[in-house]
Amino acid sequence: MRRFLLLCSLSLVLCCSLGLPTAHSAEPLRALIVDGQNNHGNWPQTTKMMKAYLEQSGLFTVDVITHAPQGEDPGFKPAFADYAVVVSNFGHGAAPWPAETRQAFEDFVRGGGGLVVVHAADNSFPEWPAYNEMIGLGGWGGRTEKSGPYVYLNDAGETVRDDSAGNGGNHGPQWAFPLIVRDREHPVTKGMPPVWTHCQDELYDKLRGPAQNMQILATAFSPITKRHEPMIMTIEYGKGRVFHTPMGHADESQECVGFITTLCRGAEWAARGTVSLPIPDDFPSAEKTSRRPFASR
Repeated sequence: MRRFLLLCSLSLVLCCSLGLPTAHSAEPLRALIVDGQNNHGNWPQTTKMMKAYLEQSGLFTVDVITHAPQGEDPGFKPAFADYAVVVSNFGHGAAPWPAETRQAFEDFVRGGGGLVVVHAADNSFPEWPAYNEMIGLGGWGGRTEKSGPYVYLNDAGETVRDDSAGNGGNHGPQWAFPLIVRDREHPVTKGMPPVWTHCQDELYDKLRGPAQNMQILATAFSPITKRHEPMIMTIEYGKGRVFHTPMGHADESQECVGFITTLCRGAEWAARGTVSLPIPDDFPSAEKTSRRPFASR
């Protein structure tokens, strides 16, 4: 018995020294990924990747429920209440969910459930007021000034709520861009370098929406808008916590260690309000990206 305890202690020390997630005594958190309608054709692959990343963290068990590929799906009725956090991998043009499902989802998040919004999931459901409140900011789908202001940071680091007329949502060519961490004390971003470079991705700009109870944790400077666009943000919706990242367009961007780390830490925070996962040793720096090729590509 003494030898067993010694081996456990040595394993814990080794995991910490390598920057790896440690085993957790509590039951794994249950996560649900919802997908099925997305303007990005690689969505089955990115769902597979995010499922693997969450499970490899040692914190989550992950189920996937897939909506019918076209049109409305009356049978799409996930049991949201059975999970600690829901990850949306929907996208632009997704058909409305059944009224009963929308209500169950609103009740789930408002009642304290966690939500993670990844990339094009902030394009979805422009006509669903509660969803727009949950995600804070969105783009495309006919979003305009009626959807809420543009929200970004100026060069002084001040948050700007810009009510100018115009469509919501835009991006230029994919590129590897630096992120500036704006809140270094939030559980999701605590311990990250003040600046780190994300792998090639679409840098979303001109997002707009209600942006109520929203906190911007990190930004990227857009050469198109010449302003600092939100790249990592959190939103409070009732008792629920929402983690939103516009990053994660394609395989390469989701292989970024920065993306993997923020996804897992953001999901943990959304699920329980705290973060135990460490910043890994191979986290990107200001000077270079860091990428983990996905094993089953």
